[in-house]
Amino acid sequence: MELVTVIPRQRLEGLNLLGGPTPALTPPHRATLPLWLALLLKRQRRANISPPPWLHPTSLSAILTFETDHAGAAFSPPPRLPPGTTSSPPFLPSSTVDAAADALPYHWLELGEILLEAAPDDFEDPDAVRRLMRDLRECRMAKLRAGVEVLEAGGGFKMNGIGGMEVSEGRAFIGGVIDGLRKIGASREQQRRDKEREERENGYTATAGDDYDDDEMDM
Repeated sequence: MELVTVIPRQRLEGLNLLGGPTPALTPPHRATLPLWLALLLKRQRRANISPPPWLHPTSLSAILTFETDHAGAAFSPPPRLPPGTTSSPPFLPSSTVDAAADALPYHWLELGEILLEAAPDDFEDPDAVRRLMRDLRECRMAKLRAGVEVLEAGGGFKMNGIGGMEVSEGRAFIGGVIDGLRKIGASREQQRRDKEREERENGYTATAGDDYDDDEMDM
């Protein structure tokens, strides 16, 4: 469902697809096509693919600067929703030539890798793009791991702007931390219940001073 912009190299009629008809291609006018179709035409040398603005080295450098300057804060802001839209970020046209240059879309990592592999000659400087994407990935994953440490300490972690591949890569250790916190909470609750049951059996009634002593022990 990702859309990209192509520059056709020959005339092609539109196609009736399940998602709707595609526009007729007339060189050298740009057109918006589904990613899979754009890759097919690129492989057949019938069209070139225009990288989205956020995949340019200047844009990636600016986003990387934001990520490093806000190392302990949230991720760089995601693309802004168009006025009146109800679509969720993964299904917005955020990878066409009209996309924002200062925001990484939900599938930024996957799309960047696909375009660099299939159409490196359509980039001005593919090596610089690869290097910046690698640096961005490492920076954001380090921020994600730091957020997990905040979760372990009982705090909160804002994940607005995180990408789909980053969610998949971080799912294992994030899920492990959350599962560990859940087990710790369950263990503490069980200890509290066991203590209350033992006190009832011994005919002991807890006082406010006892609660204060327990708080001191927890600290």
